[in-house]
Amino acid sequence: MRYTNLTGESAEYTEAREELGQAETELMRHRERVAAMRRALPQGPVLDDYVLEEGPADLADGDAPVRNVRLSELFTGPGRELVVYQFMYGKRQTEPCPMCTMWLDGFNGVARHIGRTVDLAVVAAASLPALRAHARNRQWTNLRLLSAGSSTFKYDLGGEDAEGNQDSTVTVLTRDADGAVRHFYSTHPRLSDDIDERGIDLLTPVWHLLDLTRAGRGDWYAGLDY
Repeated sequence: MRYTNLTGESAEYTEAREELGQAETELMRHRERVAAMRRALPQGPVLDDYVLEEGPADLADGDAPVRNVRLSELFTGPGRELVVYQFMYGKRQTEPCPMCTMWLDGFNGVARHIGRTVDLAVVAAASLPALRAHARNRQWTNLRLLSAGSSTFKYDLGGEDAEGNQDSTVTVLTRDADGAVRHFYSTHPRLSDDIDERGIDLLTPVWHLLDLTRAGRGDWYAGLDY
């Protein structure tokens, strides 16, 4: 792996940095193999064409009427896939999740880039006015925000349990030529008993920047107060 050799660098440091570089290269190659396995998943099941609630694009217009949108209508063109972030907000999650908010801050910044090839939507169990109020506070101007309303979308897709507890699931959907929507892939922050809130780390640069430092992540945790 190529890196900058600095004047005064010790032989011990150079050896350790070379070893680290090899590990980083191996990690990148492994991620590429995992991504290829994901792309090769067989066709997923057909889903119900759930009805979601959406307001107008102008988030500041709090009095604008709510309209019903079917899941299949979130695809803006043929051959495009849909990435849905299931936001932990609503029902028993009475306050917006700080971690979800951090992820969505990042998504808002890159939404225009993502939109060149895939569609992106955020679905929460919270009412549309509450969701849009939080979006205004965070200045989310590039995200398509929807409320699951009374539908079972979040429950059926693993973003909610029977008691109304929320989870921050990321789901990818496809649409057939006849309009049928299929589940392709979902992932959760909790991948296993020993991996808590780490399963979607690749979807935000925050952790990766912190990981570059000697202190690492430490006890840092996202908040809503900044």
